[in-house]
Amino acid sequence: MPNGTLKKINTMLSKVNKILFVFILVIALEYNAFAQEAPTVKWHTIEEVQALVKQEPRKIFIDMYTDWCGWCKVMDKKTFTDKNIINTLNTDYYAVKFDAEGKKEVNFKGQTFKFVAQGSRGYHELAAVLMQGKLSYPTSVFLDENLNLISPLPGYYPPEKLLPILEFIGKDHYKTTTYEQFLNKKGLSLN
Repeated sequence: MPNGTLKKINTMLSKVNKILFVFILVIALEYNAFAQEAPTVKWHTIEEVQALVKQEPRKIFIDMYTDWCGWCKVMDKKTFTDKNIINTLNTDYYAVKFDAEGKKEVNFKGQTFKFVAQGSRGYHELAAVLMQGKLSYPTSVFLDENLNLISPLPGYYPPEKLLPILEFIGKDHYKTTTYEQFLNKKGLSLN
């Protein structure tokens, strides 16, 4: 093979290697960007938040759910995956996911709460206390920085309905105004 032909082949192979390298690099970067997890709500246990509020006081948002609750699953898929909900819960609150029919004993504010068997299911005593005896699911429970109950909020809430509630409670507007007045100031309505 003449020397000039060998030189052309080496030049061509060098160009192919560079193109192949760039192609592999682009694929790797795309995969890495795709593989990075989307932000999620930082869920804590009720025991964890009792320690966390002592270090950095925040309000507590508790998602009371059960395994069989269809609307709880919808809230998980639609509400708790919304970027504004995620940001607000992770910034202004400590979020807790609490199985209202869970069997594990829980210590809250120095008192032990247990599962109470009833019929084919049962309920957790802490869920009954925080939901003020009205066991319906899902229910969002709000506690202040001292772990005192602000309010349970029963029912499913899509992101656009839950977000103003999170702001209303998280930013202490509930202390000085009604929810309706708060919404009016923001140009929103109850419906």
